[in-house]
Amino acid sequence: MAEKTHYAYRVDPQWVDFTMRASVAALTNAVLSVAGVDAQRKGFGTDTLNKENFSWVLLRMAVEFDHRPEQYTDFSITTWVSDYGRMMSTRNFTVQDNEGKIFGRVVTQWCMIDLTTRRPIDLTTPTIAENYGKYLVECPSPTEAPKRLGAIDAQVKVVRDVVYSDIDFNRHVNTLRYLEMMLDRLPLERFEQDRPLRLDVNFQHECRYGQTLEIGYEEREECDLFEISSEGTAAVRARLEWR
Repeated sequence: MAEKTHYAYRVDPQWVDFTMRASVAALTNAVLSVAGVDAQRKGFGTDTLNKENFSWVLLRMAVEFDHRPEQYTDFSITTWVSDYGRMMSTRNFTVQDNEGKIFGRVVTQWCMIDLTTRRPIDLTTPTIAENYGKYLVECPSPTEAPKRLGAIDAQVKVVRDVVYSDIDFNRHVNTLRYLEMMLDRLPLERFEQDRPLRLDVNFQHECRYGQTLEIGYEEREECDLFEISSEGTAAVRARLEWR
């Protein structure tokens, strides 16, 4: 079995919002960037998978932040893969300050796809499992797994096209862009106080260049709900709980 790996970060000026703290999207993006870096260093990153016409796709994630660090704050992200099955792998993260106190916990679930068919690859295939399986860490996820989310009753809907800057290396909309589209629906008052939060996101269908997206938002007393759809099909659903 492998061990957890650690990566050092700093809250750079481009990460912060008007509160001078790292935005939810920027912190989440840092965590997901660690997933790519760690996979690449261990031999199953997109650079290696692309040679076989494969790639990783994020299916679901759960993100918890107790607070958002201020500009120029140093922190670190620890990551490990705890398990995988035929179609899905679980990668975990903790985010901690320089004193080692954990203020963020993230659980992500991924599948590997064939870039031609856009269909999932069996992760238990011997040639894949031989390399991937040796990096499993015997440690459970740091928080509850991502929740499955249903349809919302949108009170507000905004329409926008998918443009060049939205697209990632898989030629579909980047996770950071989805987060920004949803969080931009919220009033500034939501972010004025540095409140603990939990964000669950389900990625259901790809959105690609040239498509028109409808971003729906439903406000509830205890949480904010979002749904991004294209041509009547839900592509992304999210639930943001303020604690």
